[in-house]
Amino acid sequence: MRCPFCGSPDSQVKDSRPAEDGGAIRRRRVCPDCSGRFTTFERVQLRDLMVVKKSGRRVPFERDKLARSIHTALRKRPVEEERVERMISGIVRQLESTGESDIPSEAIGRLVMEALRGFDDVAFVRFASVYRDFREARDFESIIAELTAAPETASEDRG
Repeated sequence: MRCPFCGSPDSQVKDSRPAEDGGAIRRRRVCPDCSGRFTTFERVQLRDLMVVKKSGRRVPFERDKLARSIHTALRKRPVEEERVERMISGIVRQLESTGESDIPSEAIGRLVMEALRGFDDVAFVRFASVYRDFREARDFESIIAELTAAPETASEDRG
């Protein structure tokens, strides 16, 4: 692994341990040239996923982009990072297990909404406001009504 500090092509693994409930390996590395220390993560990737945007454009799926959008919704919320990582890994596993290589962006948004719904109400509303492109206060009222509705009714509304 190339050193991110000095660009040296070699680095030494000092410690490896499971991360994200065994879905990844966390490796602590050190550069023999500059003595810089850094961490890498190794994950299983079942297939190369492509996101199909509303415009029809296809772009490679980026786990980091998914994580950034979830972290934005959860910003300043009292949640444990480990639980957030498990949620992100679960969403990625769901996407990979569909058997499809092309995933509509709407499907990803729905999975995130479902995950956030049971995770943090404020993050759910924040994400929904972007995902559903809220334009006025009434849009917030409808998502809050959906959130407070009985689980059976809410899943029927989303269906």
